[in-house]
Amino acid sequence: MFKTLRTWGGTMEYHKTKDPVHVMKKLGHKNIANTLIYIQLDEALFKEEIDYVAKIAKTKAEICQCIEAGFEYVCDQDGHKYFRKRTGI
Repeated sequence: MFKTLRTWGGTMEYHKTKDPVHVMKKLGHKNIANTLIYIQLDEALFKEEIDYVAKIAKTKAEICQCIEAGFEYVCDQDGHKYFRKRTGI
């Protein structure tokens, strides 16, 4: 039972943070390979549920704001830069 709860907790922590190193440290793993199971479970469980927030940047200042807020660049269209960021659960 404890192992099941630990696995679920680790999977949900990865799903929330998308940070394998954070999950590794939180669970006390010495090797990142032990943490990969949580990433695989997250991908299997939530592959249909990935949501994004989108932003459009027109100026250099807006581009910097998007990057500093953790948005990733997607494309250029009509002189605008499009960014996206995964939403949490």
